[in-house]
Amino acid sequence: MPDTDQIYTTVQGDTFDIVAYRVWGDEMLMHELIQANPDHQETVFFPAGIVLNVPELDLPIPRGPVPPWQQ
Repeated sequence: MPDTDQIYTTVQGDTFDIVAYRVWGDEMLMHELIQANPDHQETVFFPAGIVLNVPELDLPIPRGPVPPWQQ
């Protein structure tokens, strides 16, 4: 794995979608966590203390409305 990966240590009851929301703000990215942690792909609810690899993603920067002078 690349050196840029981070880790996340689970708390009792975590799921892949909850972890994805906590680390990236989007539960729909849970497939990225599953791919990075194949040993846990069958896990539904995590016990506390499981260390998961969290890959670095190139996520778009959220932008608000464009001011009129920039349109």
